[in-house]
Amino acid sequence: MSEPKERTGGSRYLYEPFEYARADTVKANERVQDERWRGLEYRLGQIELMLERLEKRVWLTIFGVTAAVLSETIIGLLGGAGL
Repeated sequence: MSEPKERTGGSRYLYEPFEYARADTVKANERVQDERWRGLEYRLGQIELMLERLEKRVWLTIFGVTAAVLSETIIGLLGGAGL
């Protein structure tokens, strides 16, 4: 690369290669995207935990309703046989 010119005033873009600013912008964008990705993974993990809890509750409800229906059926059969 060529040696940077001596600054005598004016805009810094006259003396510094513009690619450096672009490279810094790309690196900053990559860091922002990495942080967004980590945030997204965290939120997805939280959603996954909530779905697992919901699934447990649904299964407990299904088993509870099934047990209630079966117990009512058995009580009905035993009560009808005794009369």
